[in-house]
Amino acid sequence: MLYRKMNKTDRKLSILGFGCMRLPPTADFEIDELKATAMVRYAIDRGVNYIDTAYVYHNGQSEPFLGRALADGYREKVSLATKLPVWDVRSRKDMDRILDEQLKRLNTDHIDFYLLHGLSRSSWNDMAALNVGEFLDGAIADGRIRYAGFSFHDNVQAFREIVDAYPWTFAQIQYNYMDEENQAGTSGLNYAAGKGLGIIIMEPLRGGVLAQETAETKKLWASGGQTRMAAEWGLRWLWNRPEITVVLSGMSTMQQVKDNLGYANGGKPSSLTSGELAVYEQVKTFYNSRIKIPCTNCGYCQPCMVGVKIPVCFSAYNDAFIYQDTGRAKSAYDAFAGSDGAASQCQDCGVCESLCPQKILIRERLKEVVSLFRH
Repeated sequence: MLYRKMNKTDRKLSILGFGCMRLPPTADFEIDELKATAMVRYAIDRGVNYIDTAYVYHNGQSEPFLGRALADGYREKVSLATKLPVWDVRSRKDMDRILDEQLKRLNTDHIDFYLLHGLSRSSWNDMAALNVGEFLDGAIADGRIRYAGFSFHDNVQAFREIVDAYPWTFAQIQYNYMDEENQAGTSGLNYAAGKGLGIIIMEPLRGGVLAQETAETKKLWASGGQTRMAAEWGLRWLWNRPEITVVLSGMSTMQQVKDNLGYANGGKPSSLTSGELAVYEQVKTFYNSRIKIPCTNCGYCQPCMVGVKIPVCFSAYNDAFIYQDTGRAKSAYDAFAGSDGAASQCQDCGVCESLCPQKILIRERLKEVVSLFRH
């Protein structure tokens, strides 16, 4: 296993982190503890020392599961990360109450890396108004957490604002070779790294779609002169960036654990050749050729007078065609647009169309989103 030191800490962390959001389920959708425990311990025994979970993963069962899986001396071998569910916080007292509950669920006396979960500009403003900085400072001072960070889903401008708003140790962002300009993107990654923050990557394979292979992508990957699966290509692209500390993978099978451990052996920074990097651009071009709506996520159409999250709607719609996976795209649409921001809320006023630099017929395209996702 290869390791990288995170800035502002004394920790050398494995470049592969174990994300505990997609653990193997039983027939009744509980965590299959025998399989999941074996996977987690197998990874730790082979050098993985960063384990990531959250209060809500697996309907609240991921943290208690890890409390059991990390018994028998495994807790002492890893840096443990979990997240404050900011949407459940109504007061300053809620923060301490939830953290104390998490410590009990995880059967530990401290969290090594504690994140505010899924921040946007709006949720950060809510947390700041409740003095979350005071809470984080206090939890660090009393030893309940070691380092404070945040995970993020919004645009790069909001990301920069949040980075500058508190002395964070690290940030966790969605990033992969198809998401260089989405959410925080490359610009945000460079900004945070330039401020000395450690960078943790989530969704390195976009929920698994970048691990899928088509006849076209197989041919393109093969042109790079290396025998690699699509998943390895995706992970290696991230490990090639020296600014990135840990790449999380939400592994669901023992075979995925074994595969990713093997891929990590080659994950040295700046190790990809110019020819290999050119192949990523070819694959991106292929995927982008499937885009149906030419939205650039510039945001000029926002805010919509009735709250439709137009760029989110179009991004999910495009993803359904780019990756040929409507089910996964709908899940993202439901999560990030929600009922209030769904395309079906459009009132057909047309204001957005007068503001769109791409001259997209937004009202008509939103109807297509409704037709595909049924709301």
